[in-house]
Amino acid sequence: MTTADGDGAAPDVFGSARLGPVTLRNRTIKAATYENRARRGLVTDDLIAFHVAHAAGGVGMTTVAFCAVEPAGRTDRHQIVWRPEAVPGLRRLTDAVHAEGAAASAQIGHSGPVGISRGLGQPVLSPSRSGSPATFASTPATRADLRRIVAAYGTAVRLAIEAGFDAVEIHLGHNYLASAFLSPRLNRRRDEYGGSLENRARLAREIMRAVRDAAGDRLAVLAKLNMDDGVRGGFWLDESIVVARWLEQDGTLDALEMTAGSSLLNPMYLFKGDAPVREFAAVFPEPMRTGARLAGHRYLREYPYHDGYLLDDARQVRAAVKLPMILLGGITNRTIMDTAMAEGFQFVALGRALLREPDLINRLRADPGVRSLCNHNNKCMPTTFSRSRCVLVPETQSPTTAQ
Repeated sequence: MTTADGDGAAPDVFGSARLGPVTLRNRTIKAATYENRARRGLVTDDLIAFHVAHAAGGVGMTTVAFCAVEPAGRTDRHQIVWRPEAVPGLRRLTDAVHAEGAAASAQIGHSGPVGISRGLGQPVLSPSRSGSPATFASTPATRADLRRIVAAYGTAVRLAIEAGFDAVEIHLGHNYLASAFLSPRLNRRRDEYGGSLENRARLAREIMRAVRDAAGDRLAVLAKLNMDDGVRGGFWLDESIVVARWLEQDGTLDALEMTAGSSLLNPMYLFKGDAPVREFAAVFPEPMRTGARLAGHRYLREYPYHDGYLLDDARQVRAAVKLPMILLGGITNRTIMDTAMAEGFQFVALGRALLREPDLINRLRADPGVRSLCNHNNKCMPTTFSRSRCVLVPETQSPTTAQ
């Protein structure tokens, strides 16, 4: 399937494009990558500077990650939680991004079994009790929990509109709550939310309906959906294609971004490249540090990297739906961007490449031969426990200052 402009040619990745009710100056999106630059659940000058740097660097839209719909939905104690107190800071952020000519999106979600409980006094919710050691501390979500959470998504979207966001991205991947419900490995419920794919997809569809009802045509609605959990017995591509079709039929989406991997069980499956076991171990206290050094490779597995590494699976979803789609995974140069456009993807999303070089889009526009300097060592990943950054760039050269 090829999506072409009126003359039959594939669209120019640097040309303007409609995304729902929003017009982006180009088809590049700063992917949602957790910044860990908010503090006490509120926006800081550091978080604003981080996104301003990407906006000034040329992206069509930058994505603020991760904003939880309730305190129990966080993966980090500093994460932004949607509440009225957060809106003024978020408005300062969107105003600053808009001043640079870019749009702003907010990633909205609930961590589910990927969440944290220690020190927060909040339960870690999951679809059901699991045999995975990673989920022993979780609590199966009740129907009342699910009704509350679905309603919280609608509240979050209304606050995002108040804060000036142009789009919201709903997290349906990586075994966060909605994704965990999709997974036959993690979801062993026997009620209307478990068993068949239709039941396992029920929560994701209810969330998306609540989001669309709240959003109307006031901002664009995106979803990030797993194609493959990367674990035996997990959610896989054949079911993902069906869910993508259902979401399209429901009319709740303006665009769909496909992803992969489980933050709970196999995090490196999304990223490919090196597995920084030693660096991950260093962020933990003892005895977890020693345990991570000795057994970390069982959890942080290495997968070979190549440009556009999610394209083969994503093109199968592309062939099944007419929704605008965003290609994620190994977008580092003009060649893979043009390939995405030629194959019918309307947008491309960049993560690590922009963490390494926030101005990469401007540089690519000036010289199509430019390639990202990111070497996929993935040592940026452990920095999400403190303050996300590329370790290849000295902190003194960073465009932002820690708060």
